[in-house]
Amino acid sequence: MTADLGALGPIVERKRREVEAIRCGRGAIWAKAELLPPAPGFEALRGGRVIAELKRRSPSGGALRTDLDVGAVAAAYAGAGARAISVLTDGPDFGGSPADLEAVRATVTIPVLRKDFTVDPVQIAESRVLGADWVLLIVAVLEGGALDECLEAVRRAGAHALVEVHDEAQLERAVVAGAACVGINNRDLRTLRTDLGTFSRLRRLLPDPSVSVAESGVRSAADVTRLVGEGADAVLVGEALMRQEDPATLCAEMVAAAAAAAGVSR
Repeated sequence: MTADLGALGPIVERKRREVEAIRCGRGAIWAKAELLPPAPGFEALRGGRVIAELKRRSPSGGALRTDLDVGAVAAAYAGAGARAISVLTDGPDFGGSPADLEAVRATVTIPVLRKDFTVDPVQIAESRVLGADWVLLIVAVLEGGALDECLEAVRRAGAHALVEVHDEAQLERAVVAGAACVGINNRDLRTLRTDLGTFSRLRRLLPDPSVSVAESGVRSAADVTRLVGEGADAVLVGEALMRQEDPATLCAEMVAAAAAAAGVSR
């Protein structure tokens, strides 16, 4: 499997080892998760919205914002009109931590997405306990019946899943599995290059009423306008925001561009 994942292969293998540390306590984690009220769904993303992301670095972009105050920036994103906050919690490659998710949850009331590499259902329960409403499921990472198992765990935890795809075969798997929200990632896993054309090519194959999210390679308000015009319900933006001295200013510009492209109010 890891050979097909390109640069993500070593990350996923490391994640499998990390999961062993929490799997032994999965009974207690699930007991806590199942007591939580159901998380809000994806309906708030319809109509040209922005999911603003928090991350300190990435394998493709290098160091982005090592001094990141996740709570403060999350609050600024919410004030700028972002409909949800995405939080990278992977440590070695992205500089994040579960504590970042907890800090964001304590700061904002809008939905929070935990963006990590889910390889085991217990991570979904853990995400809910930490404060996530939504979790990322990457189809390329979840072979065989693992995608169905994780979607079942999402339902059990009262959460919702952003199911990420990179090509036509993965999109078909997501649809067959019943994904309500599909993230179309413009980044090639093997080369780490981005091509915004990936979104429009795959979006045409996504049946209604699925919610579609365009991911990766979004650098400007013009990119947001393009992607929403091509059918994106929402656009997830991270690196471009993190490189700004004032991320909230660009976030507000992208929020306005998304709303204008969709013909809706902020």
